[in-house]
Amino acid sequence: MSEFSLNRRLTAEALGTAMLVGTVVGSGIMADRLSDDVAVSLLGNTIPTGAILVVLITILGPISGAHFNPAVTFVFWLKRNLSLTTGLSYIAAQIVGGICGTLIAHVMFEEAVLQASTTARTGPAQWVAEIVATFGLLASILAGIRFREAAVPWLVGLYITAAYWFTASTSFANPAVAISRAFTDTFAGIRPIDLPGFIVAEFVGAALALALFSWLLTPEKRTGAETVRP
Repeated sequence: MSEFSLNRRLTAEALGTAMLVGTVVGSGIMADRLSDDVAVSLLGNTIPTGAILVVLITILGPISGAHFNPAVTFVFWLKRNLSLTTGLSYIAAQIVGGICGTLIAHVMFEEAVLQASTTARTGPAQWVAEIVATFGLLASILAGIRFREAAVPWLVGLYITAAYWFTASTSFANPAVAISRAFTDTFAGIRPIDLPGFIVAEFVGAALALALFSWLLTPEKRTGAETVRP
């Protein structure tokens, strides 16, 4: 049982997701305005996103667990760490917070507040990339909690920083972030019509990570006659 009320945990989830999405969208707008080089713009989008994840997980993790991601919440529900009602409440807070983050980024950069993205992100390669991206994210979280919990903020931040560059989709790895990015026709956008493919792929990647790491992280039972070999 958490020492924090559900209302506080939901506020932390909404706030954290808003700040995460605000960073993704805002840094994308800034990077795109400052450079005509797409690689430089992507780098300008990557570094702030990885950095803010370290900060947000560190400061809000003790309150809500710092999911900020329906795929993460889904996995912890499957692990029976959350009830269905709490899990759905987390997901609702994440989506609402993420959309607010997009709108606030627009206000900061004097963009039209309400937008719909026209950036196409679809196809098998993109979907496989999102499976890989989300699988790796959950692997980092699950193994990090098992072996070095204090390092989880850094593991997540560094993983997403890397995954921006080694996945074809630039590693959304988060259904709430994907939904929120459909509301911006800027550097970070994704067409609303492309959301279902991304969201399904993200949940598939999360489920695969849980299946493998539930086995991988379970210590083997040894009989008294067995010896541990180096």
